[in-house]
Amino acid sequence: MATLTIRLPDDQHARLKDLAKHRGISVNKLIEELSTLALAEFDNEVRFRALAAEGDPARGLELLDRLDRHFGSTPG
Repeated sequence: MATLTIRLPDDQHARLKDLAKHRGISVNKLIEELSTLALAEFDNEVRFRALAAEGDPARGLELLDRLDRHFGSTPG
């Protein structure tokens, strides 16, 4: 496992400590969880962009129109 040293403004560090305490975990665990979320978001974006690059824009618009017709008519 790697060790990482980061510099944060004091107020941000204090808020992270408060958040970790509220969740009942250490600041280290909180940072680990937040970094996992950030990496998952990045991976999803990369996959989405790769799939979008292979897709057919006309077909995509057709599907969006179908969804709009289907869900656009239901109350909100």
